[in-house]
Amino acid sequence: MYKQSSLDLDSKSMTRLPDTILHKNGEKNSPISVILVSSGSRGNKLLFRYPFLKVSENTSSASTKQRSPYVLSTTGDSTEDPDGDSSYSFCHNQNSLEGFSDIILATILATKSDMCGKKFELKIDSVRFVGHPTLLQPPHTIQVSKTDPSPKREMPTMILFSVVFALRANADPSVISCMHNLSRRIAIALQHEERRCQYLTREAKLMLAMQDEVTTMTETDGTPQSPFRHILPKCKLARDLKEAYDSLCTTGVVRLHINNWLEVSFCLPHKIHRVGGNHIPPEALEHSLKAIRPYHALLLLDSEKALLAQLPLDCSPALVRLIKICSAMKNLQQLAQDADLALLQVFQIAAHLVYWGKAIIVYPLCENNVYMLSPHANICLYSQLAQQFAQQFPGHDLPSMLAKFSLPVSLSEFRNPLDAPVHEAQLIQMVVWMLQHRLLIQLHTYVCLLVPPSEDRPGPPDDELLASRVTGRSLSTPSALSFGSPTSSDDMTLTSPSMDNSSAELLPGGDSPLNKRMTETLLASLTEHERQAILSVPAAQNPEDLRMFARLLHYFRGHHHLEEIMYNENMRRSQLKTLFDKFRSVLVVTNHEDPIISLFQSPPE
Repeated sequence: MYKQSSLDLDSKSMTRLPDTILHKNGEKNSPISVILVSSGSRGNKLLFRYPFLKVSENTSSASTKQRSPYVLSTTGDSTEDPDGDSSYSFCHNQNSLEGFSDIILATILATKSDMCGKKFELKIDSVRFVGHPTLLQPPHTIQVSKTDPSPKREMPTMILFSVVFALRANADPSVISCMHNLSRRIAIALQHEERRCQYLTREAKLMLAMQDEVTTMTETDGTPQSPFRHILPKCKLARDLKEAYDSLCTTGVVRLHINNWLEVSFCLPHKIHRVGGNHIPPEALEHSLKAIRPYHALLLLDSEKALLAQLPLDCSPALVRLIKICSAMKNLQQLAQDADLALLQVFQIAAHLVYWGKAIIVYPLCENNVYMLSPHANICLYSQLAQQFAQQFPGHDLPSMLAKFSLPVSLSEFRNPLDAPVHEAQLIQMVVWMLQHRLLIQLHTYVCLLVPPSEDRPGPPDDELLASRVTGRSLSTPSALSFGSPTSSDDMTLTSPSMDNSSAELLPGGDSPLNKRMTETLLASLTEHERQAILSVPAAQNPEDLRMFARLLHYFRGHHHLEEIMYNENMRRSQLKTLFDKFRSVLVVTNHEDPIISLFQSPPE
């Protein structure tokens, strides 16, 4: 972990930028600027900055020029910018680094050698600079005697450099961390190319030469020009930095090829993961990825062909293999078996695809799945989604299809024994398409133990007592699983580590003293009133049903859905539903979203 160098300064002499101004796309996660600075034998230099200020903003004559009161205001317009920034010209006017000259930026951003290899963070008023200073060579290597006649004394040497992103001071800490990560990746690639073929030195010389040339032209004809405008078409590194900035402000996905050799890939999750117009917090995404289980499935958001075309040439063969066999009807355990990969590796690849916005986590499609229309779905008759749906599935329209999911409905209700198999396959494809576009949400069955209060002591049980019902059995984790062969999706039975312990509780001989003691032990966490209420249920007179109920008692807290219980206890859906029906007087069955999956289906509140 890199150490952080963080400074907070207040500059009254510099232009104060308003904190409330956001980027044109309505977010504050976009960077204000990207800056390349260096330090060497000839001092600190600002090699490149983007977006660069308009020439009119650098001249005093433009600021003193009288403005006609009849000229229309164009603040906020995104017209073509002659300086090369056609998409973000509004940044120059409202939220740029107008108060920071090139000399000031070079002085404050070109750090000392001792700060190299660490996170650099500097806050000045409403602007926060984040970078990763990188050392090219130790300073003592350029300390040459003044009497040394060798030509090396005349050669300018670069000691360190830094790619710095200017952010808003109130930027989210996760955005700051991501920007530092990108700065570090670019710095590592530039450092490698500098040591291999002195790429950075050549680009820096080209940038400085263009700055000197533009300065000479300005002094000659008196017309001020921006040197960075002339650097862009001639310098590959400058175009890479511009491309990184533009990508961060739009898609959030950065793919650079430094010196047409080293690939730098980066993903800003704040831009990629959006549902219903709201972005998914990275912390919530990380928590959801840690909670995925083998019974979940991976739903690709792009076609297989399009996704494979986006992969780099040196990508992992396991990633390609998994993408080719991925299906929304296969859980992760089945994918691991079909791809001949370790389950842990499948989890890592799935998390990688989800993080990059190429897939989401769902529950495998089967006829028992219950879906309903998302409250945030776009149900306009002539929306762009409706047109895409009509092109994808001729003869069907999206509003009519969504109307069938106005109320929770199981996929089994769409099955018609008289229909051809092609109709069922098309239905699955349409459901997959609607899940990809976040139009449907899936509901799961949850069970909670709720005993009617006694007449002597009215009131609900204490929360601490409810929490004490947990028997301490931990759920299975991806790193410690032993798997059997899954059966059909209708009655899925999977083997988990808890299967061994659970099987020990069901010993032959239903009336044996050992089984009675086990049942009493499992019910010991309940109050006397709750035990009496459970034992008064007619099904409790059957020792087999009572033992099964006691064994599943720790799942009856409303936190584990039906499919999770099936996986952990290796039971069939019909067994659980029969048990729930027998003890319905003390159990409450509800249907709602799985918190792990709902993150990808509906925007967080």
